[in-house]
Amino acid sequence: MSRFRGIWQASLNATKKALTWNVEDWIPPAEKYIFNFSSKEELKKWHLYSDAEYGGMSSASLEIKDDPNKSTGVFSGNLSLDVNEGTKWKITRSGFCGMRSKKFDGFIDLDAYDTIALRLKGDGRCYISTIYTENWVNSPGQMEDNSWQSFVFVPKDNWYIAKIPLDQYLPTWRGNVIEAKLEMNPSRILGMSLSVNADGGVPGAISGPGDFNLQIDWIKALRTQ
Repeated sequence: MSRFRGIWQASLNATKKALTWNVEDWIPPAEKYIFNFSSKEELKKWHLYSDAEYGGMSSASLEIKDDPNKSTGVFSGNLSLDVNEGTKWKITRSGFCGMRSKKFDGFIDLDAYDTIALRLKGDGRCYISTIYTENWVNSPGQMEDNSWQSFVFVPKDNWYIAKIPLDQYLPTWRGNVIEAKLEMNPSRILGMSLSVNADGGVPGAISGPGDFNLQIDWIKALRTQ
């Protein structure tokens, strides 16, 4: 076969392959890892916050728990309702802590998925899962990301996979639900967080001041439909 004919045949084969695509090649996988708490490198993707930034006295930590079989993240601390005397912040409530991911490099596109899944081992408290999206709900002059929240009740002492449909996340602003019919844009996700409050939650969950402890294995996006 001549050199020219060989090049022509290779081009023809490539064209045929492109035209005989399989529809499965165009379908995203049924699940997508967003965070996997399997090493200390994961800690670099998160930062902690609490009411202590505003005069409260709650505290939190995030670390990796080494295990011979599998390492996991541990979000733990203490919720306090006390407020430092003389604080310049006129806070009306305390008793909250959270861990928030640093902003993604660009956006995470979860438009092909309908559910967030978290593998957790908890303490019987109710936590809050938050998704941050590009700001288009608030006024253009506000720099805050849009936040969408859902409660996550975590049974005590056993590993549990919590599955939250994206349409169950409610739009919120500074912890308060926005009373308007809005729809999340899952193709423009900037980050996520997990937080815990001393008050609120779902019936039957442990509440009030005191210690909290949540182990986190992974956070995924699922396509269930």
